[in-house]
Amino acid sequence: MTKIGMTGEAQSRPRGRSFKGGLVAAFSLAALVWADVARADPRFDAFVRNMWPEARAAGISAATYNSVFTGMSPDPDTIRLMSAQSEFVKPIWDYLGSAVSDTRIQTGQRMLQEHAAVLREIEARYGVDRHAVLAVWGMETNYGGFMGKHNVIRALATLAYGAPRRQEFWRSELITALAILQGGHVRNEQMIGSWAGAMGHTQFMPSSWKQYAADYNGDGKRDIWTSVPDALASTANYLKEHGWQTGKTWGYEIKLPRGFDYSLADDSTTKTIAEWERLGIVRANGRDFPRADDRAVLVLPAGAAGPAFLMLRNFFVIKRYNNATSYALAVGHLADRIRGGNAFVGDWSREHLPLNKQQTIQLQTALNRKGFDVGNPDGLAGPATRKAIRAYQKSRGMIPDGYASVMLLARMQQGG
Repeated sequence: MTKIGMTGEAQSRPRGRSFKGGLVAAFSLAALVWADVARADPRFDAFVRNMWPEARAAGISAATYNSVFTGMSPDPDTIRLMSAQSEFVKPIWDYLGSAVSDTRIQTGQRMLQEHAAVLREIEARYGVDRHAVLAVWGMETNYGGFMGKHNVIRALATLAYGAPRRQEFWRSELITALAILQGGHVRNEQMIGSWAGAMGHTQFMPSSWKQYAADYNGDGKRDIWTSVPDALASTANYLKEHGWQTGKTWGYEIKLPRGFDYSLADDSTTKTIAEWERLGIVRANGRDFPRADDRAVLVLPAGAAGPAFLMLRNFFVIKRYNNATSYALAVGHLADRIRGGNAFVGDWSREHLPLNKQQTIQLQTALNRKGFDVGNPDGLAGPATRKAIRAYQKSRGMIPDGYASVMLLARMQQGG
């Protein structure tokens, strides 16, 4: 194994005798001797050695570098998960059922009381609804109940070393994580997160921490791991900086009139609430919309057979945290339930199951063969695929909701 010297050069461990005195004595860092060579991964050791110049150029000291990499081996969970491809896609109704459970709502309401003063100050300081901040916390780590079990630097080093994709991204995140540690914001043993490096109470990647983390209590640290106020302020700052509109909600559950033009649910058609109302849209709970001039997009998370929503700007701000409609919907709904709101009115049509990646490739291939161009089949039902689905549905007299479902795939495979 090797270690990094104060000159910045990789130092070889002498063979055949204990590594005492000499270099280690000069550093007064006897604890930095590498772990048992027999347990080492030589290629990982080479990665650590070759990564050092990049870290040094970013201002990382040899002491910091050695302190975290001494004895480190790749994280086996990260190795296992970084290439895993799940074939199961949880339907949105199941996702929401667990994400916005009674227990999570009740815990959120308790946290609302427990951290009332901090949340009021955060809302005043950043202009972000306290219930939305709590909902992100609840979604990300169950209010700090589980922040991950992986050392962040080890996980990121494993990804930078062996990830099949985006290695430059992982290298950058690793360097940033080292800088966070060197800055004294957290101790290495407390720098815990997910297998992919998301950290702390509200699961920031190091780059997000660098740009958005906040020091709520003014102690000079932006501690999202052990300080709940810092973590919640960081989340509020993240949402604010991505365009959160103060005093406005994320969206509304709505009802569509008979004969509605479902092609308007295309992710890009934006109208004012007043314009949507003129098309016959009303709130599902029977209440009036509070502001007629708010601009909104019509979203059908499970197609025409499921509930429909008008999504405002704040919904898409939440998606900057996690770019999934199901996630942002869960955060918004959990925030409303913590506030005391009711469950959704509409029912999910559970037979319209979503497609996994392989099934989506099959659907895209079938659409291309029938002349509805989606481009190269990639297993991602993006705007081009939804546009092609709507065109196919229109050609067959179906409701053009653009929803990729198992039922739609079966119809196409049967020659429909």
